[in-house]
Amino acid sequence: MSVNQPAGEGVPGVEPGTAGIRRSLLRRRPSGQPPPLPHHLQTTGVGWLVAAVVLVGLSLLVFAGGLRGPAVAVTAVDDAVVGWVAGSRVPGLLPAMQVAAALGSYTAITVLLWGLLLALLIFRRLRHLLVVLLAWILQGFLIQYVAAPLVRRPRPFGVEFRSDWYAWALPSEQMAALVVVLVGILYGLVPEGRWRQTGKWVATTLVALVAVAHVYLGVERPTDVLVGVAIGVAIPLLCFRVFAPSQSFPISYRPRSAAHLDVGGARGQAIRRALHDQLGLAVEDVEPFGLAGSAGSTPLRIKVKGDPDSWLFGKLYARNHLRADRWYKLGRELLYGRLEDEKPFNTVRRLVQQEDYALHKLYLAGLPTPRPVGVVELTPEREYLLVTEFFDGAVELGEAQVDDQVIDEGLRIIRKLWDAGLAHRDIKPANLLVRDGHLLLIDVFFTEVRPTPWRQAVDLANMMLCLALRSSPERVYQRALRRFNVAEISEGFAAARGLALPSQLRRMLREQGRDLHAEFVTLLPATPRPIRIQRWSARRVGLLLLTVPVALLLIPTVRVVLFNNDPNTTRLEIHNLGCDRLEPLWLQAQSVPSASRVPCVRTLPGWTVAGANARNGWSGFTLNHDRAGGHAVVVRLAATCDPAGATEVPSDRPGVRHYQRTERRTGRFTATWYDQFPGGCVTYRLQSTTDIQGTFATEAPLVLGLTTRQALQQALDERSNGRLHLDPAEAK
Repeated sequence: MSVNQPAGEGVPGVEPGTAGIRRSLLRRRPSGQPPPLPHHLQTTGVGWLVAAVVLVGLSLLVFAGGLRGPAVAVTAVDDAVVGWVAGSRVPGLLPAMQVAAALGSYTAITVLLWGLLLALLIFRRLRHLLVVLLAWILQGFLIQYVAAPLVRRPRPFGVEFRSDWYAWALPSEQMAALVVVLVGILYGLVPEGRWRQTGKWVATTLVALVAVAHVYLGVERPTDVLVGVAIGVAIPLLCFRVFAPSQSFPISYRPRSAAHLDVGGARGQAIRRALHDQLGLAVEDVEPFGLAGSAGSTPLRIKVKGDPDSWLFGKLYARNHLRADRWYKLGRELLYGRLEDEKPFNTVRRLVQQEDYALHKLYLAGLPTPRPVGVVELTPEREYLLVTEFFDGAVELGEAQVDDQVIDEGLRIIRKLWDAGLAHRDIKPANLLVRDGHLLLIDVFFTEVRPTPWRQAVDLANMMLCLALRSSPERVYQRALRRFNVAEISEGFAAARGLALPSQLRRMLREQGRDLHAEFVTLLPATPRPIRIQRWSARRVGLLLLTVPVALLLIPTVRVVLFNNDPNTTRLEIHNLGCDRLEPLWLQAQSVPSASRVPCVRTLPGWTVAGANARNGWSGFTLNHDRAGGHAVVVRLAATCDPAGATEVPSDRPGVRHYQRTERRTGRFTATWYDQFPGGCVTYRLQSTTDIQGTFATEAPLVLGLTTRQALQQALDERSNGRLHLDPAEAK
């Protein structure tokens, strides 16, 4: 007989259960010895994380000061490799490399990304979908807004660009984006094991092929690719290991709840070892049980050796159940307010302690609940197994024969809960079992001590509704009057509505096609006034006020990362394009290799750089003015331009032809200037709604300067002692 069993008369329908179980000596785990199921980040994850941190750190250390000192030496070696690879002239190699580069183009990446997101949505893997989006946003933010603007490394010098490129070279954002999507496919769609290992080799081959193609086509250096790939692997890998680990959220194409963990393999062995060491149980078999009725844990049936062998019941709790509990309670609070004690748990240990305490409390109060056996630890603070008596041969109330004895025992359960100052808070058919004509109560996780009268009344109404599913409201009501007065029953049906009814009970009521709640209300002498379940509090108001701006902030964040193709978007993330800032000027010169001049910004009061962009074929930037407004002037460098309709005016720059066109419309002034020179043209356009007379039009041309390509080449020669050359012809 268990020490937890109360003295006195036994509970009807409950057998000793654990009396015949054979136990061995318990074994305490010594300090420093690993738990039955150790938690660790796999070595590949650690390796990629360390590699990414080291490579990004070295890149910042070497290149943060600009193209000087060690940065010149590294760039010279890199450019030599690019020049050697790009110089290969094997017949058919160029089109093959262009096809390979197309596999890693932004068009292909976008198609893969949206296909991945759609597939995750179809398979209802919302957690994996959110992890992919998080990884995508993190890599885009880290590269576009942190690493690349600090490093400011131009594209390879002295080679011809034979493919598209975008913004700064280091780290390679394009390679990182490709790798993030491929890792998302592997960990979001491919089952763990042989298929995933095969997928990793396929993805590695594809990444290597695209990387070699980018180097051959002259748009990226080996170190650019290496750092980008390291970031692209480390970020999604870390996100998946933290937020969607395969142990808790395995990829399977068989119907399965996200709350249910796989109890085979290493976890199954750990469960057997933990039960033997910590509870002295010799386990013969562990199998999932009753998964359909459980959404907050992994229920198990455990066969243990004894005289005779018998079954125990287990509930496996892990970190994913803790997170689900937090989100569930947050959602309830936002929608309905705080319903009694809805504070989330901080650890899995506290989660298990709550149910273990509730089991002891109810069992000692004489309620027909499972006898608690114990708690075993699989992974400290991450996974625990709660073990109780197993009600063998019992069936759910929704499948049982409900007679007067079952009805009376159900009502007696509520009365005992009230007398003990307790509330079950989850009375539904799945938690009410019938065995040998007696009603049993299980799943006591939500039990509350000294609940509010509202919560107690809800338990009564839910029990009466459950019993009426297999009998009739009139029969249940008449039996209830023997233990409860009319006022108590009326209070129950005034409180039990909407969210106060468990989801399974609401579903079964709908399936019957009868409004049992209304039938009970008609049996009452007077229709009770509904009790509202909304519970407003300062915390709820604060959460709502916080949720709205966070949601609004996510919209532009996702738009910038997923749809970052605006020519005026701040892709370079720099706010200084002075004529002495050589790195962005070199990058602009690389964007239009034929241009003999490159625009820069002179210092004038009131004018600031809003953003800049550069890619193969063109580059541009925007200027703000303290009175003309934001993005007042948009500047664009291209190989050609069309000054049709503009008037040529004298130019003070030798070799530059200057054109001007002005437009005055209602409430707006627009002026466009064109500077044509050998191999290129600079277009800058002023738009103002605050200066419709065009007062600032005289300042706009003055704020722009033109640096010659020869001066940029001379500056590069001085920085590198002649080792680096801006254009391919000079590199030969």
